[in-house]
Amino acid sequence: MKKIFLFVLGILLFSCGNANAQKPVVILETNIGEIQIELYPDKAPLTVKNFIKYVNYGFYDNTIFHRVINGFMIQGGGYTPELKAKDTYPAIKNEADNGLSNTIGTIAMARTSVVDSATSQFFINVADNRFLDYKSSKPEEYGYCVFGKVVKGMEVVTQIKNTMTRALGPFQNLPVQNVIILKVKLVQ
Repeated sequence: MKKIFLFVLGILLFSCGNANAQKPVVILETNIGEIQIELYPDKAPLTVKNFIKYVNYGFYDNTIFHRVINGFMIQGGGYTPELKAKDTYPAIKNEADNGLSNTIGTIAMARTSVVDSATSQFFINVADNRFLDYKSSKPEEYGYCVFGKVVKGMEVVTQIKNTMTRALGPFQNLPVQNVIILKVKLVQ
């Protein structure tokens, strides 16, 4: 009986230790304010690793939110304030089938119509966009990978989503005044 008790106690302590394990947190410093995002490597390990690689490289520093659609999402991570596309690492496998949903405040990877085409661009949902969730392995139903959530700074996200936008060249929802990601840093 004592062995069973110790075994169960060990499992409980191990489970509690894992449940309380700290998730990585990044801070997006923008010209409007800071957005703090908790990442979920347990749900999207390849995506989080890819995102942190870009963060550690300084890739996101001095990029902009180039697509802002109030009632939908704000997207950044690929263009300079001069609207020049940045060179990226190769695309990663889409982990949208991880059980996470594109709800308000979550961060997900942007991609083309090709399922495994995400590189550096990400978006923060400013509405519940469950239609972007994984439904099946069919390309048109694969969805967009959620890999974290805003834990502080939603008021900054709200300011960004309310920014006036315009069409300019290939950009249909470009903020009239640049919303610049000054720096992104991993804090834990």
